[in-house]
Amino acid sequence: MREKPSNVKSAWLEGWSPEEGKWDPKLAHKTGMITTFNLGLAFATWFLASALAPKLQGLGFTLSKSELYWITAVPGLAGGLLRIIWMFLPPIVGTRKLVTFTSLLLLIPLIGWGMAVQNPHTSYKHFLVLAFLSGIGGGAFSGFMPSTSYFFPKRLQGTTLGLQAGLGNFGVSFVQFLTPWIVGFSLVGFMGPARKFTNPTNGVVVDAWYQNAAYVYVPFVIIGSILAWLILKSVPVTANFRKQIDIFGNIDTLWMTLLYIMTFGIFSGLSAQFGLLIKNIFGAANSNIVGVVNGANRLLIEGYMIPDVAKYAFLGPLIGAGARIVFAPLTDKFGGAPWTLVSAAGLFGSIVFTMQHVNPTYSKGADYLQSEFHLFLYGMLLIFFFAGIGNASTFKQMPMIFEPRQAGGVIGWVSAIAAFGPFLFGIGLVAFSPQIFLSGLAGYVVLCFLITWFRYAKPNAAKKS
Repeated sequence: MREKPSNVKSAWLEGWSPEEGKWDPKLAHKTGMITTFNLGLAFATWFLASALAPKLQGLGFTLSKSELYWITAVPGLAGGLLRIIWMFLPPIVGTRKLVTFTSLLLLIPLIGWGMAVQNPHTSYKHFLVLAFLSGIGGGAFSGFMPSTSYFFPKRLQGTTLGLQAGLGNFGVSFVQFLTPWIVGFSLVGFMGPARKFTNPTNGVVVDAWYQNAAYVYVPFVIIGSILAWLILKSVPVTANFRKQIDIFGNIDTLWMTLLYIMTFGIFSGLSAQFGLLIKNIFGAANSNIVGVVNGANRLLIEGYMIPDVAKYAFLGPLIGAGARIVFAPLTDKFGGAPWTLVSAAGLFGSIVFTMQHVNPTYSKGADYLQSEFHLFLYGMLLIFFFAGIGNASTFKQMPMIFEPRQAGGVIGWVSAIAAFGPFLFGIGLVAFSPQIFLSGLAGYVVLCFLITWFRYAKPNAAKKS
């Protein structure tokens, strides 16, 4: 272990070695709670664009379907790139500074989005810049998770990291759930006046305060940053840049990257695009089923109720995050690899099922469309569920496969690459139909199932985990 920097002695711990019993469980759990609170805010910031994008047209912004996909995709690009930077920071700057200053950086996109949705002249390029800055919230994960892993012994890391990541992931669902409600009233008068919003489901024009969707997190970010600075400590870890990159000489880094793309890549990608998928496949945006009546979109199919994106978009991330939390303790009990197999098998079946319900035939009438939507919804929620199981199991595998110093770096790296999920899903859904895109995804899941079985799960596997 390195010496404590003399100017920040109180921030660095001495003799911390959980595997040897040299640790303070109370401090470790306190670190986990504060870091998880800030991680939830980071995820909410990261996915704010996905909550706002389906509403921008209703606010009067002239944006095409592909432009909306790009706005929800760019945070994934930024999150992945920034995670590659953040993965190297825990041993260098320490937990205290990392959590504090990363959280403060979230204020930039939050305030930016609040100002942007109030200005009717905000351009598409401006939205893209804000979408990229939202990626700061995604980058945080690769710093926060390895940092927490330093505080706990291996036997507890499956549960600990699963709970932290799962509760942090609730930020995705929370921002989807909170946004439709919080924009319905003036939260604080000085935050700005209302703007007119045209509801695409019925053409009704109402007052809405969409700046609230961003500003509501600002005081909590400030509180979380203060708590991090006052309470958190840092574990000295000997890992400079050169030592950290030795993970790339280990073939298991590649295999675990592929597996985590299967789990978190799918979770994050679908979380970002779920609302737009509902809107574009079954909603009023589909030009085959809408006409213009009294200046507003109206359905031409009598009796068909357009799905309200706000009622459903938060369910997928909620189920995925919940599955990660519930199954984390089970991975400590039974190992990670068996549950990764379950995740892959479940994902394959769920994706194949969902593929059958992404091309509804509108001429078949209202009852058929309603049925197709519900089957599509159930399939998507199953995908989120099995992705959540895999998110928990892969995070159990990594501390078992790699030594502690490498495990933190691997967690950061695989998290960085999987964070490109929203970006890849956005590009994929612009370039291909949902059915073709899901077909490719199903093939990838089969590959990951085989990797898990032969490398980590079969009785004589090289790296049982």
